[in-house]
Amino acid sequence: MPFLKFDEIAACEIAPGFHSQLLHTGSQTLNFIEVDAGSEVPLHSHVHEQLSFVLEGQFEMTIAGEVQVLEPGRFCHIPSGVQHGGRALTHCRLLDVFTPLREDYKAIGGLDLSATA
Repeated sequence: MPFLKFDEIAACEIAPGFHSQLLHTGSQTLNFIEVDAGSEVPLHSHVHEQLSFVLEGQFEMTIAGEVQVLEPGRFCHIPSGVQHGGRALTHCRLLDVFTPLREDYKAIGGLDLSATA
């Protein structure tokens, strides 16, 4: 199954105001997120390395105490174990890429591509 339709991936709310479409491979999780303006995720850390891309809107990201506003064309890298959090200043579309696979997100749902390999 190498070709798929993105709109067939069920959306789920992983946190208040964060509506995700999750893709899981054998080694990573991709999280396409629609974020309601004003929604935020508190400071936290995890073992996963993370890349966060802003596709639409403005998202204020805090990483290791440094705060920046990300807009389309900007992204950030969050190493494993580093404290981070963020807030949607406007309605946003984001893409987060996690390595290794987020088992906790896989349990929530999404499309498991490792099952089709």
